[in-house]
Amino acid sequence: MSLSGVVSLFAGKPVHPVSDDGRMALSDHLRELRARILKIAMILLVGFIVALLCYHQLLHLVIGPYNHARHALGDNRTEVFTSGAAGGFMLFFKVSGLAALVGTSPLWLYQIWAFILPGLHPHERRWSYIFIAAAGPLFIAGVVLGYVTFPKGLQILIGFNPHGVKNLVEFNDYLSFFSRTLLMFGLAFEIPVFVVLLNLVGILKGATIGAYRPWIIVGIFVFAAAATPSTDPFTMTFMAIPMVILFLISEFIARMNDRRRSERDVNHGLDPDEPSPL
Repeated sequence: MSLSGVVSLFAGKPVHPVSDDGRMALSDHLRELRARILKIAMILLVGFIVALLCYHQLLHLVIGPYNHARHALGDNRTEVFTSGAAGGFMLFFKVSGLAALVGTSPLWLYQIWAFILPGLHPHERRWSYIFIAAAGPLFIAGVVLGYVTFPKGLQILIGFNPHGVKNLVEFNDYLSFFSRTLLMFGLAFEIPVFVVLLNLVGILKGATIGAYRPWIIVGIFVFAAAATPSTDPFTMTFMAIPMVILFLISEFIARMNDRRRSERDVNHGLDPDEPSPL
């Protein structure tokens, strides 16, 4: 394949004319989807290469919560190890892959949003730039919060072992547990962004969100209890309270957007029995 052919794969420009209302042919949508996926793959690849160069610093960052919990419990209570001849080699790639996924999150989240963006109206696109600017920082903020609370969760979980019994932690299992916890915190902080997105495209109304608000808040606490690594209420609260605040902010934005739509409606303020200007 020529260089121009490779560039066209990443460009994803429509081949057929785009209508005045922004509609595209299905083949052009699929072409753009392919381009976005290729860009995300390239972003992750570059992030992975950079992470490989910083592997030792990243490994120290990953093992930090475990060492903190181990110090709090006493060195004789737990020990970490790798299994298999290729255990260290696979660890090398897993740590770098996790760092690439988290570190490049603002860039690949933008690619997802850019694929959805053409389906929004011009006035909705102005709002969308604000939300995509918030999506990356929110994801990273959730990951940071998960990292801060992770040592306490480990300390509680390992502390269930009776005295005289040493806890042997296989590092690959620890890394998987560490990754799931941090990604769960990061994705939880993205929920308000998707709520506003659904409101922008007209699927979810602010009044509907308000009607189910008590149940949603209860669901947030249940989700936080299931997602946090420990059984203590403090870690769950650290995750649930920011999620509730972000949810209330998203409800407020959705209601303001619905009110703005209603005011632009040509039938706004008319009696149901009164004929519209049309």
